[in-house]
Amino acid sequence: MPKYVIEREVPGVHELNERDRKAAALQSVRALRDIGTQIQWIHSYVSENRTHCIYLSDNEELIHEHAEKSGFPVKRIYQVDYLLEPATAE
Repeated sequence: MPKYVIEREVPGVHELNERDRKAAALQSVRALRDIGTQIQWIHSYVSENRTHCIYLSDNEELIHEHAEKSGFPVKRIYQVDYLLEPATAE
């Protein structure tokens, strides 16, 4: 399944308290359950007013469907070509 990095602009996301973080994650998970197993959320990196989310998905259309159902809009989608890491140098 292809891997994607999804950039989202989410005002105030970096300031969410624990309860609101849990609610946001649950909102995303519920949308994923509605769509099915063709899309999976791995994790998200949160910075000032922005998230970069790592997903596995059969295609970009499913990512847009998830954005619509979850209420977390997509700014950009990047398909990952390969993983480059320190072990690559070995």
